[in-house]
Amino acid sequence: MVRLFPIQDKQADMLQLINLSKDFAGRTLFSNISWHLRKGERVALIGENGAGKSTLMKIVAGLEEASSGDIQLTRGAIAAYLPQDGIVTTGRMLFHEARSAMSELLDMEEELHHIGEKLEQLRHDSPEYESLLQRYGEIQEKFRNCGGYTMDAEIGTVLKGLGFSQEDWHRDCGKFSGGWQMRIALARLLLQKPDLLLLDEPTNHLDIEARNWLEQYLCSYKGSVILVSHDRFFMDQVCSRIAEVWNRIITDYHCSYSTYLVQREERVAALRDAKRLQDEEVQKTEDFIRRFRYQANKAALVQSRIKQLEKIERIELPPERRKIRFQFPEGPKSGRVVIELQELIRSYGSNVVLNKVNLTVERGERIALVGHNGAGKSTLMAVLSGGEYQGGGLTVGHNVVRDYFAQDQANVLDADKTAYNELYSDCPFEKVPKLRDILGAFLFSGDDIHKKVGILSGGERNRLALAKMLLRPSNLLLMDEPTNHLDLFSKEILLDALKSFDGTLVFVSHDRYFVNGLATRVIEVGGGTLTDYYGDYEYYLSRKESEDNFTAESGTKVNPRNNSDGVEPCLIAAELPKQERIKDREEQKRLRKEEKSKERQLLAIEQEIESVEQQISTLETEMNTPGFFDDAERGMSTGERHRYLNVRLEELYEQWECCV
Repeated sequence: MVRLFPIQDKQADMLQLINLSKDFAGRTLFSNISWHLRKGERVALIGENGAGKSTLMKIVAGLEEASSGDIQLTRGAIAAYLPQDGIVTTGRMLFHEARSAMSELLDMEEELHHIGEKLEQLRHDSPEYESLLQRYGEIQEKFRNCGGYTMDAEIGTVLKGLGFSQEDWHRDCGKFSGGWQMRIALARLLLQKPDLLLLDEPTNHLDIEARNWLEQYLCSYKGSVILVSHDRFFMDQVCSRIAEVWNRIITDYHCSYSTYLVQREERVAALRDAKRLQDEEVQKTEDFIRRFRYQANKAALVQSRIKQLEKIERIELPPERRKIRFQFPEGPKSGRVVIELQELIRSYGSNVVLNKVNLTVERGERIALVGHNGAGKSTLMAVLSGGEYQGGGLTVGHNVVRDYFAQDQANVLDADKTAYNELYSDCPFEKVPKLRDILGAFLFSGDDIHKKVGILSGGERNRLALAKMLLRPSNLLLMDEPTNHLDLFSKEILLDALKSFDGTLVFVSHDRYFVNGLATRVIEVGGGTLTDYYGDYEYYLSRKESEDNFTAESGTKVNPRNNSDGVEPCLIAAELPKQERIKDREEQKRLRKEEKSKERQLLAIEQEIESVEQQISTLETEMNTPGFFDDAERGMSTGERHRYLNVRLEELYEQWECCV
């Protein structure tokens, strides 16, 4: 039985786990864990699927019992837990549901209202009037200090940050889908402001904008945070400490996730060396015992060595996952223009999602579609895959073979087949030996591969549908949220496979590390238009930041035009004349030409450096041959040539440094 009692010292840790153990279904998840969390710390729990991360958070939140051990929370502290899914709210308008999270303020507000009504009814000379007035003043001061008068504004900020529009505030919560239900639960949790936030995959149902907002919110959060996430970018921004759950213990790394990856490798390497030395020592001891076990004059020594062996705490190594690498099957070579939209219109009734958009996708591009939820990214993906539209035109290029992964792709799988047979039925002969590896990479291991598709969870079916894309040859991949339901390891495998794909890729993902590692062009979808950014995700963020700053400082606005001509979006003042806009565009073209010219110049210099170095090497080989300087004239001219080449090499290096 676990005892839960408060930490007495106010300056002590927010949370302490003391010899905590948990057995589940005959398996020990963790054993005698002793761990602490400081006030204000933000920690990411890392570990293999099934290591016990979510279970540990549920135990801390009081939703699940541990097998043994103690949990200490700071006296008066409140812990609140957000699960991965499963929360449904209904019967109340969104704004009122969010407001209900601030129960303490609402109680004070209610009391102020009742006291105010009583004061209006009492005479000023009534004996009760003075005490009520004093009570009213005390509560009012507390209400003000706790943010009561800014409560509604704070609710609006949180709802807006998580992607809810002002029109959504008056909708019944029951009308929101599962992903939005989790946003409602997250909004309530943030507005409660618990001392300890326990977040299990909080970014699962958030688009990039909402993730960015949540990052900033958590970075300034005054309480402590423990979170589980498969978004490494999010962890890098939010967490300054990594707690790895492995082998029934927790190992701490006081650093970001990216640094943790390096430090973990160093630690595992050190453990590997220590285990090798320990194994050698154990082997020597066992050899001694076997050799002298039956010799009476060595009995005491043998018993001593046996006791030594029993006392040794064996070093265990983390399981090493095999480096699994896959390549998408090579499809036929397509034409230069893969797909083109001309003044295309796509609407749902009166709601025009794509309004006369133009887009040209060229061979080899890797295009990321970004924008808030509901902006039209999935609609555009469906149109590109061959879906219907109301106006304009769509042209598919020469020899283009499309393969489309939709968010609901799992619905096309055969419910009666096993996971293995579903892949096998679509698998080319040469890939059959790799089927189990492919399934393992997408989190199907052991008996999971023999499960019927019909009993798989939604996440498992999505992963299976994604695995099938590794079997079919195509030259245009259209992928809508392929990283959903994948852990960090699986995302890396998919990222590597897509990087080596020699066709064309258009994709939607809310995982910024994945987007930045893959995209060569970013298209922002919103307001019925498409805005092009020719560069990776970091470039897109920097351009957006400069646009926002420029807008704030000069009262200008961004022109959200469709850019199919390769021109990057520019900032245009609301009243800027057409001639000025043309100059702006020409300036961008000029800068790009200068950049390309600089790249060509740099390449020419590097080639000449290589040539000069080769000539110097050849001359020095000749000069080192026996009797070379017997011919004085030849020796003098070669020496001059050698000096000239070295001077030229110095000049070239200076030019190269100026170019870079």
